[in-house]
Amino acid sequence: MPDPDTGVTGEPAAARPGGDRARTGTGTGPGRLLVAVYAVFALAAGARAGVQIGTKFSDAPLAYSLSAFAAAVYVVATVALARGGRTSFRVAVAACSVEMAGVVVIGTLSLVDRSAFPDATVWSGYGEGYGFVPLVLPMVGLRWLYRTARRARAEG
Repeated sequence: MPDPDTGVTGEPAAARPGGDRARTGTGTGPGRLLVAVYAVFALAAGARAGVQIGTKFSDAPLAYSLSAFAAAVYVVATVALARGGRTSFRVAVAACSVEMAGVVVIGTLSLVDRSAFPDATVWSGYGEGYGFVPLVLPMVGLRWLYRTARRARAEG
């Protein structure tokens, strides 16, 4: 009979070492830290976008909309990393990949055409307003996911 938590037959998630989070590796210290950093960025980007959209949207609608999009990507990545499991693993990889593409594309466009971005986004200048963490974070996230997937395959 399928497990109600995972939909998979066999051992329930709670009985497996690391539970359902074993797939994304967030049951360990570094994985928890990664989830925490993503959560902080989700909150920071969301708060920034909310204030910008609520108070001066007409000044830079593209930039503020991109900040809101970045916040949504951070929320999706946070939840997917925290949940674990096969589907969440795939969603986390997709979110980190979209994040990486966004940082590179928006970072480059914000430097090439400054007039298109009269105000900064989370990803402007490759995340310079946030100490370049937005540039490094998806690389760390994707590396972590790759590493934990490899470890999970090796364990069976």
